[in-house]
Amino acid sequence: MDLQPSHFSGTPNIALATATGVWQEDIDAEPLVTALEAAGASARPTVWHDPQVDWSEFDLVLVRSTWDYVARIDEFLRWADLVESVTTLANPAEVVRWSTNKTYLADLDRAGIAVAPTGFLHPGDFTGQRPESVRNALRNFSGEHDFVVKPTISAGSKDTARYRNSDIDEAVRHAIALLSGQRSVMVQPYLDAVDEQGETAVVLLDGEPSHAFTKGAILSVGAGMVEGLFAPEVITPREARPDELALADQIAIDLNDRFPRHAVRYARVDMIRNAEDQPVVLELELVEPSMFLWTDPGAPARVASAILRWANNV
Repeated sequence: MDLQPSHFSGTPNIALATATGVWQEDIDAEPLVTALEAAGASARPTVWHDPQVDWSEFDLVLVRSTWDYVARIDEFLRWADLVESVTTLANPAEVVRWSTNKTYLADLDRAGIAVAPTGFLHPGDFTGQRPESVRNALRNFSGEHDFVVKPTISAGSKDTARYRNSDIDEAVRHAIALLSGQRSVMVQPYLDAVDEQGETAVVLLDGEPSHAFTKGAILSVGAGMVEGLFAPEVITPREARPDELALADQIAIDLNDRFPRHAVRYARVDMIRNAEDQPVVLELELVEPSMFLWTDPGAPARVASAILRWANNV
């Protein structure tokens, strides 16, 4: 996984879009800024919803730790359109709009990409959110397995919980609370491999793999919903297996077909192995993925090199 640095002209002025009070919590912040400055760029954190910011002053706005966007999704999407109208936004607004709602998993499934089995419940499908209708839907999607309930627009596993099949009443209350708030819900069988092997995350830069790491299981039965901006994660470096890299390559091809002109500059493909020991996509992170740059010594320089290419429209 070795992307070669490029040569650039000028000194790009880069905004690293963040949210109020979270920049210091971003584990990628310091190594990313250090690598960008070493590469000759000017980079600074900038709160995405700060009305005083003139986004046209920047050569590139890179979405980084905008972790509060879930609660203000419409405002966030308008912001993405605004930024893109005056400068380069990575990833572009159309990518942000598609990928902030995890119903994109259905799009990937229709495209023939292996994804984790996922069912969707939408507010309009359950008039009055009748408990028996929601219960039947959850059972239909989960089968006899432990299962996960979460909103389709979420970040950092917030408002996400794992349930036993016997905890169906609690899961119904969770789903109804989301549906009552006009939030669509996704249901996935809990794949046991995550407890033994964790999730594999492959970071792509311009469709090419940069580095990979393992994310340990974070959802325990009976632990309740994840609150706060994100759930703590146990991360370890790793080399992606050939079939995991092949799945990531499928994603890169699909995204290039879906968003032409190589619009998807960066991506993180989160995957897990199913009962047949085949990798399947759990989700894509195309907006503000943590890249855990510390897991690969060369990752900060590779990411900084890519960012400079984007700032120079290369």
